[in-house]
Formats: sequence, structure tokens, C-alpha cells
Amino acid sequence: MNFMNSSFSHPVIIRDFGICSWSYIFNNMNHFTNVRNQHTIDEIWFVEHYPVYTNGQIGNSEFRSSIHNIPVIPTNRGGKITYHGPGQQIVYLLFNLKRLKINIRRLLSFIEKIVLNTLYVFSIIGNNNINPGIYVENKKICSIGLRIKKYYCLHGFSLNIKMDLRPFKYIDPCGDKNIIMTHMYNIKKNISFHNVKNVLIKNCISFFNLTCVSIQDVY
Repeated sequence: MNFMNSSFSHPVIIRDFGICSWSYIFNNMNHFTNVRNQHTIDEIWFVEHYPVYTNGQIGNSEFRSSIHNIPVIPTNRGGKITYHGPGQQIVYLLFNLKRLKINIRRLLSFIEKIVLNTLYVFSIIGNNNINPGIYVENKKICSIGLRIKKYYCLHGFSLNIKMDLRPFKYIDPCGDKNIIMTHMYNIKKNISFHNVKNVLIKNCISFFNLTCVSIQDVY
């Protein structure tokens, strides 16, 4: 599928890592951010992770090494603890916000619109009335966790497509015991992970006003 559109002004490279370890992506994402400069092309990384809990900066004081044999790893994003696993599409946004001329509030707004629009394409009505994140029928389907280093963004958001939701029951997702997690499969049984990913790619390109110069499979 060709996502090229010359009317968009900001180039971006999209990388699809398939499924890989959280630590591998975390290390490479931080390295990318540390060595980039004002001329570095922005990138968007699409990833699924093997089962892992990640504990954001607000929750790092309550560190545990594992929960039900799933590792818990501290990270430098905002927020508290959440779960990542196969069937959840994670989108890492490695952006130069200064060059894109957007602030953190606008970045969050774009992420929410991308997810809401993606859900709508599959006839799922989401809302962002319960912040942060996106909800469907009062259950959380998308989590957002970001870090801004100078004006460089890293981390991103995760959309639950078709995954094992049980590990969420062993924690208070995002530090809130009242949050119940869901996935798209609960609403649409014929959901295709590949199709959702393609819609997310299109929406990222559109809402952030980007020109995709390369789509690369990294697995």
C-alpha cells in the first residue's frame, strides 16, 4: 500500500518491528533520541511486545520485579504501570515537536483523534471524556504515555486490538483501580490486526501532516 502524498510537508520514516522485546525498543528509541539532531527525519515505530509490565515515572517508587511471572520494568515515560502484550498495537512517535510546530497539548489531541478515527473506521465509537486515554463503553482501549526531551518526543500510545486482557487484572492500570480494560475484539469479532495497523498508519500521516518517505519492515 502506498502512503506517499506530496502535499504533506514533513517527512517521516515508518518502521514496522513486528513483535519484539520491550527492552530492545526502549534502548533503541532512547539512542535514536540522544543522537538525533535538527536534520534527523522523524520516525514512527509500530511494535507488538512480548508480555511485560512497564512502570512510568510516577509509579517507579512502587517497583516490583515481576507480577504473575511477567516482568515489571521501570521506564522514563510519564504515567504509572500498564501492560503490553501480543495483539496490542504500540505506536512510538519519535518526533521533533519544534519542527512540527506542535506543543504537548496539541500532540495529545492528535493522538486522541487518530485513535478515535481508527476506531470509527471499524464502527466502534470511542470517547476521550475520561482522561487520559481513549475509552469504549466506559472501558479503556487506548493508553498514552509520552516523554519530551528538549523538544524531542519519544514513547507514544497503545491500542488494544485482540489480546489477552487477563494481565491487566493483576494491576491497577495507570494507577487507577477503577479502570477496566477492553480491546477492539470485544466489539468486532472479525477484526484484523493488519487492517487496524494500516488505518493507524494512514491516520498518523494525515493528522500530523506528514509525507511518508519510507515504510520499512524491521523483523
